[in-house]
Amino acid sequence: MNIEESKFGGATVARLAGRLDTATAPTVQTRLVALLAAGGALVADMQGVDYVSSAGLRALLTAAKQAKSLGCSFGLVAPQASVQEVLAMTGFDRIIPIHPTLEAATGGPA
Repeated sequence: MNIEESKFGGATVARLAGRLDTATAPTVQTRLVALLAAGGALVADMQGVDYVSSAGLRALLTAAKQAKSLGCSFGLVAPQASVQEVLAMTGFDRIIPIHPTLEAATGGPA
């Protein structure tokens, strides 16, 4: 799993690439929680994630709970069809906002 960070539209963007599974979920969770602790909006760009397991879902849920407790926003952007299907089947699409583009998630570039 590769995680690249940038700023876009006033939000921090964590671009994830690879498999979000048992082996990578702890690293992703730790990084997302740390980015949220720094304050502000966080968007996880899921375009490069080709697989998500239950451990990966837990990492995303932990980040969403952290964001809520801190009063920050957290959302996902452009998951691949297979990942989107898992998010929908598990109801995560009702817990975490999912946006089609970074512009939609952040309101555009700043």
